[in-house]
Parts: sequence; structure tokens; C-alpha cells
Amino acid sequence: MVMEVTSTKPQADREAKRRCYARAGIPLCLLVDRDTAQVTVFSEPKDDDYREHCARPFGKPIALPEPFAFDLDTADLL
Repeated sequence: MVMEVTSTKPQADREAKRRCYARAGIPLCLLVDRDTAQVTVFSEPKDDDYREHCARPFGKPIALPEPFAFDLDTADLL
């Protein structure tokens, strides 16, 4: 799993880096987007992107799929 936090170039964090991680076969990509105040879990990489994604606003738990299989508490991100 890789975790990305948006920086001064958020579009690169949201798109280009995510696609690189998928191409590398990294099973999960967790994006903490400071601009939109949400966390997104990308899973099931195929070719140059992820087939599945789930987004939740900061403060709401987000489920991490196997092999982690737990709800990530995002309350501290508020």
C-alpha cells in the first residue's frame, strides 16, 4: 500500500502518481486530499489505473480492503 497526501501540485498527486502506482501493481493507494477534505482508497490495479475506489470526507471512517480489512478513522484529519 502507498499513501499520498496532496501537496502544492495536487493534480499530479490525484492523477499522475496514482496511475504510476497502478502500473507498478501496488494493490492499494490511499489518497489524503487536503483541498477536497476527503480520503480515497483506490484498489484493484489494472493497466494504468485502479478499477475500484471509495471516497469519504474527513471525519468519516473509510474501509480498507484485504489484506488490511479494517476501518480507518479519519477524525484526526479534521
